[in-house]
Amino acid sequence: MARAATTTDTFNAVAEPQRRRILDVLSEGERSVTALVEELGLSQPQVSKHLRVLRDVGAVHVREDSRRRLYRLNAQALKPIHDWVARYERFWSERFDRLDTVVEDLRHQEPADERTENTP
Repeated sequence: MARAATTTDTFNAVAEPQRRRILDVLSEGERSVTALVEELGLSQPQVSKHLRVLRDVGAVHVREDSRRRLYRLNAQALKPIHDWVARYERFWSERFDRLDTVVEDLRHQEPADERTENTP
């Protein structure tokens, strides 16, 4: 099975750590390319390349402000990732809930004299 192009698949686009960093910064508000370069410590061509990929998958919006281009997060484009991860979040929540039950059951089975010995 062929892998989806980075520029058409949000999952592939955000798989790159620098693009996730850009999204993290943009989650705090709109930024220019120059501001992103300064905040991330990347070169302008690197930031621009990553922004193009994020723009192509719809994860960021861009607007012109005089001679600057300002980027902002489009969180709606990340919803498929959220929905996919949510399944696993439910899985782990259920497992942890069961573990809590087991731990609580073990506490109640512990002999009374051991509970008092271990209590400071």
